[in-house]
Amino acid sequence: MKSLLALTVASTLILQGCAFAPGQHLDPDEFDQKGATAEDGNVKLVRITPELLKGDLSSTDGTASKDVLLSYKPQAYEIGPNDLLYITVWDHPELTAPSGPQQQIDANGRLVRPDGTLFYPYIGNIQAAGMTIEELRSTIANRLKSYIDSPQVDVAILRFGSQRVIMTGAFDTAGEVPITTAPMTITQALGQAGIDTENADLTGLTLKRDGQEYLLDIDSLNRPDSWIHQIYLKNGDQLHLPYNDQKKIYVLGEVMQPQAMTFKATSLNLMDAIGSSGGLRQDTADGEAVYVIRGAENIATETATVFQLNAESPTAFALAKHFPLQPQDVVFVGPANITRWNRFISQLLPSASVIGTGAAADYNLSR
Repeated sequence: MKSLLALTVASTLILQGCAFAPGQHLDPDEFDQKGATAEDGNVKLVRITPELLKGDLSSTDGTASKDVLLSYKPQAYEIGPNDLLYITVWDHPELTAPSGPQQQIDANGRLVRPDGTLFYPYIGNIQAAGMTIEELRSTIANRLKSYIDSPQVDVAILRFGSQRVIMTGAFDTAGEVPITTAPMTITQALGQAGIDTENADLTGLTLKRDGQEYLLDIDSLNRPDSWIHQIYLKNGDQLHLPYNDQKKIYVLGEVMQPQAMTFKATSLNLMDAIGSSGGLRQDTADGEAVYVIRGAENIATETATVFQLNAESPTAFALAKHFPLQPQDVVFVGPANITRWNRFISQLLPSASVIGTGAAADYNLSR
């Protein structure tokens, strides 16, 4: 009797194999067939369709910042504290190079004091801060007229110390980049600092200006519609380029090479992720069960989204190529039913062997 019961239980489990099969599984039929969203607790289920790619995933992030950032146009350079000036008065070397012409040019420079003033022989202190080079040249020339006939004055800046942009994060040379008489664009500043392309998050460049933060995507510089190169920097701007060590995409399940992929640019799409992982396992993967799980890290407070791609047809990868991934996305490829069945059987057989042995022993004892 006991042996019959054991065999009955074993047979029942075999018939229900897929229901008890090991591993992760999500039924594609739970997704709305038309691509609309379906709610499952704190999870939103969405099919990847052409309509989805045209609509919900289109983004205008950054367009609101465009007009604000491009509205700034640099004016003539204004002298400020810590600028080192070289003032030339033609035919008067005692004023141009008081330390002697044999000295290095910096030794004859005139440093603008922290309070913005500058001392010059005969005319005393001048409030140089806030003046353009032309304005300071004209001021000195006019004041020297009381001592020199028709003074010819020229002003140059030997060292720029009053205006700067702060560069932090994944740059080859982080620190201060001085603003000079030549207006500096954001791409010029990036070029001077150098980017650690292996470790930088190219999508996360942040410009801090006047108490506001603007998120910029360096990777978009390669696109014909890019406008980032038109942004001019001004004194006090801060550029921070984060490292990408905390921004990854995880590819799991029935792929050739499950892995965590470093997220470097916005150009990474679902096709890139699957291709970089060696593609689907043709003998075990369920082509209907390709999922992108988004927002799982904040599921306690926000609704996560699971996108489903039916990749049974190779043409579906055209959709995958246009589906952009985001940092922390999880790409999961589910197993085919036969794969789940085989795994169930592989775990069941040792148990069935034990049951069979017990049944045989029970039979022998009953005799």
